[in-house]
Amino acid sequence: MLEAAPLLTVEGLAKHYQLDGGHTLKAVDGVDLHIGRGETLGLVGESGCGKSTVGKTILRLVEPSRGSVQLDGVEITGLSYAALRQQRRNMQVIFQDPYASLNPKMKAGAIVAEPFINYGLFAPRERTERVADLFARVGLRPDQMDRYPHEFSGGQRQRLGIARALALEPKLVIGDEPVSALDVSVQAQVINLMVRLQEELGLSYLFIAHDLAVVRHISDRIAVMYLGRIVEMAGTEALFETPSHPYTRMLLASVPSADARRGDRRRTVLRGEPPSPLAPPPGCPFHTRCPDAMERCRIELPKPRQMAPGHMAACHLIP
Repeated sequence: MLEAAPLLTVEGLAKHYQLDGGHTLKAVDGVDLHIGRGETLGLVGESGCGKSTVGKTILRLVEPSRGSVQLDGVEITGLSYAALRQQRRNMQVIFQDPYASLNPKMKAGAIVAEPFINYGLFAPRERTERVADLFARVGLRPDQMDRYPHEFSGGQRQRLGIARALALEPKLVIGDEPVSALDVSVQAQVINLMVRLQEELGLSYLFIAHDLAVVRHISDRIAVMYLGRIVEMAGTEALFETPSHPYTRMLLASVPSADARRGDRRRTVLRGEPPSPLAPPPGCPFHTRCPDAMERCRIELPKPRQMAPGHMAACHLIP
């Protein structure tokens, strides 16, 4: 039986910014990834590694410098504005800040109904009914439709953002740090809501975050980014149990744990700061912080290597 084609396929994606003085900032520099139907891919890494830029470039909120983005077999990067506008019904985003992403002058019901109005969908009465259904689906009451964003808690505002993202029945939802601005108890509620909605609606997620515990809970697979590149990608449990790239091992070691069996792993501490993307080091971008770096690492950029089916890492130390 043939495997179904991925919903999203990204190949060689790059976003370079040309700055004054002839400098080039390589925010994303050759990213390959895919997301299956109904799958969640977690994308993790330190601040400034390019995670959010990947998400925005896939959506073409930021135009890519090069590369291919295919959603359900349609090449996104070459679409005209009109064609892209229609394709955006299939891909939506949940933003990090649930307050800044909502218009404070609009009532909650109008915010969730706005996608229907933008695309000329449904008569006014049916729009109201659909908004009420969306409110109920994300755990809000229909009588809250007449409230303004400032009258909601942070978790409720993020539920509003989720309802708005679901309005057009997308296939792919990109969550750009969607719970990082919320209290820990509220984070769990929103994550559980996203998991339930995925099961009910068959959604695919690209879940961008820096909290590895959250990513582990929601993701089927995880991709680890460093300085604009993916350095490791694997199934969630495989990544946590048998990390291959030194950067991945150090990231995992930095997560607090009460598990005494992790004692040896926790001795390897992530040290120093990432190099500037304006002046990335030659060779492996991680060699300036890697305790096991050898001369080859300082000269040659490592290519991705497959250790097991579905598990790859880009490191010269991998045999």
